[in-house]
Amino acid sequence: MTHTETQRTLPAEWAPQSGVMLTWPHDRTFWAPQLTAVESVYLEIANTICTREDLLVVCRDADHRSHVEAILRKGGCPQPRLHLAIAPSDDTWARDHGPIAILQNGIPRLLDFAFNAWGGKYAYAQDDAINRTVAAGGAFGDTPLEQVGLILEGGSIDTDGAGTLLTTRHCLLTPTRNKGLDETAIEAELRETLGVNRILWLDHGALAGDDTDGHIDTLARFCDEHTIAYVHCGDPTDEHHAELQAMETELMALRDAAGEPYRLLPLPMPKAHYKHDGQRLPATYANFLIINHAVLMPTYDDPVHDEAAMEILGSAFPGREIIGINCIPIIQQYGSLHCLTMQLPFGVLTPHDR
Repeated sequence: MTHTETQRTLPAEWAPQSGVMLTWPHDRTFWAPQLTAVESVYLEIANTICTREDLLVVCRDADHRSHVEAILRKGGCPQPRLHLAIAPSDDTWARDHGPIAILQNGIPRLLDFAFNAWGGKYAYAQDDAINRTVAAGGAFGDTPLEQVGLILEGGSIDTDGAGTLLTTRHCLLTPTRNKGLDETAIEAELRETLGVNRILWLDHGALAGDDTDGHIDTLARFCDEHTIAYVHCGDPTDEHHAELQAMETELMALRDAAGEPYRLLPLPMPKAHYKHDGQRLPATYANFLIINHAVLMPTYDDPVHDEAAMEILGSAFPGREIIGINCIPIIQQYGSLHCLTMQLPFGVLTPHDR
């Protein structure tokens, strides 16, 4: 039986979740020089998630698990919500090495796409094996884990949950990911494995400091089937202005499944943040995480723009609480809140006895 005969669907992030997966940082990752500050952000994310759903935390080894468990317990994270798994890791970007969940005939199934650290930019062998190791340890319960040879990161795609996928050519067609596969071949793979029927491509949109070749989750995100929130730059002197204006023009030309223009919600650019070497960091409000009954939005010590972005997302997600998480420590390694996390649909994590 082919995938198309089994009615695969890729759920939207706002669909009911059983939990979120985090891969916890440790001293053998790039986080080592700022590990304490980064773990504080992880703890805040973990606590916020655990008030609403379960949390799967991937730890490097048994000693690391004990360390993480102690941090979470001391930090007040609700223990019945926690699932701790062990798998060696090179880095901690669960959005990209974590499993992408689909529903197959309405039943959750986890797809383990190949991961090569955004085109071989960093070490990745351990990260590429995380999902298989976690599955073998039983953390995904009875949910099947399917191996997919295509290299694909979760941050490179976004969906409305109704068959439409949003992505960027600059990322998915980079030859260091799937050499020899053109746009037609990539589309065929995505339609077959994810069950999508419309793929919307953007040719513009880039953030200084981004090392993912233009992940869509830093640029433009579905908020419902008819609404897209996106990064807007209204300052002609900003280095992002021309590229983001071009992306805005592309978004205006897109149509939803009914043939109507999307409702577009421009998110402001936060104030610029720089690494010690002068490299501008990819701070973006588009890197928000939707969980049950809430939206976690990265903030950047920029009261005016932080508040404005929260109000905009509040209008996009009525009925969900918008919660700010200070992610300045996280952007030091060129990602933000959404990049750290991977949601798991209802039915994947088996609740502990409460």
